[in-house]
Amino acid sequence: MKLSMPLMYDGNPRQAADQIIGLEKAGLDLVWVAEAYGFDSPTLMGYLAAKTETIEIAAGIINVFSRTPSAILQTAAGLDNVSGGRAVLGLGASGPQVIEGFHGIPYERPLGRTREVIEIVRMGLRREPLVHQGRNFTLPLPADQGLGLGKPLKILTKVERDTIPIWVAALGDANVAMTAEIADGWLPHLFYPEKAHDVWGDALATGTAKRSADLGPLEVSAGGMVAIGEGPETKALLDFVRPMYALYVGGMGARGKNFYNDLACQYGYEKEAKQIQDLYLDGKKKEAEALVPMEWLEAGNFVGPESYVKERLAAFAEAGVTTLSVVPASADPTATVAQVKEWVS
Repeated sequence: MKLSMPLMYDGNPRQAADQIIGLEKAGLDLVWVAEAYGFDSPTLMGYLAAKTETIEIAAGIINVFSRTPSAILQTAAGLDNVSGGRAVLGLGASGPQVIEGFHGIPYERPLGRTREVIEIVRMGLRREPLVHQGRNFTLPLPADQGLGLGKPLKILTKVERDTIPIWVAALGDANVAMTAEIADGWLPHLFYPEKAHDVWGDALATGTAKRSADLGPLEVSAGGMVAIGEGPETKALLDFVRPMYALYVGGMGARGKNFYNDLACQYGYEKEAKQIQDLYLDGKKKEAEALVPMEWLEAGNFVGPESYVKERLAAFAEAGVTTLSVVPASADPTATVAQVKEWVS
């Protein structure tokens, strides 16, 4: 099992990126760089490429609305070059709040758009002329649109690799099925290992049945906070992830349009999901955080004595996770990463 970590920053992404150097030496295999509606991820990924030597550098995620497929292709190929073949392209549809609110683009046909972006990016990495006729994208632009001067072009620069791993962030059945069919890896969020099969098993099976043998098995990345120690003070650290769970379940979207709230319901927390959302949208964030089920927090993170943490690691592996994502909550994150790396190896 590989070991990865989301790049965690609060106000100073450069400082957070500099800390990855020590974690790389401790055994971290991959770093996920998000952007949401903060700094863009490609800038930070390029910075990481210059600062590191072996770690894979992954977009986690670039949304498929704010850039053209060709721009995403250029980013993936450029990062792969400056990193010496260490790029991983994480894609996702994000959500209506970010896409329509921050980017001003209608949140339409997210699955079809993702599928076409993947097809065009892979075509471009093979340095084929970009010719695509889809519902969302047409390359080149037809002669009756624009100036009528578009022609098929291939990426100008020689690429480092003609394939780059493409991962997709997905939660809904149709999106998960598509991911299992065409992507190299899957990024589920707020993962509950023991309930994953019940929620996504049918969708994964549907997609896998259509999957090309050339792609190999679907990789899966999931995880949470790591804090190894005895006593109630260690378990109390789970309270630090309550705001994140409450944000997604309660605030990422609107009533009737929140993928994470739907996921909480699928996990069996229908009552809590509604209460958390109502409180969060009413501005009562602390009250919402207090209602996040402890059972979910314990199952989705690695917080407790060594024996318990090892049990949770085994549960994630049993659920199909191939790249464990960790957020060390300790005075010495490097030592924590090194310890977990030893266990998962």
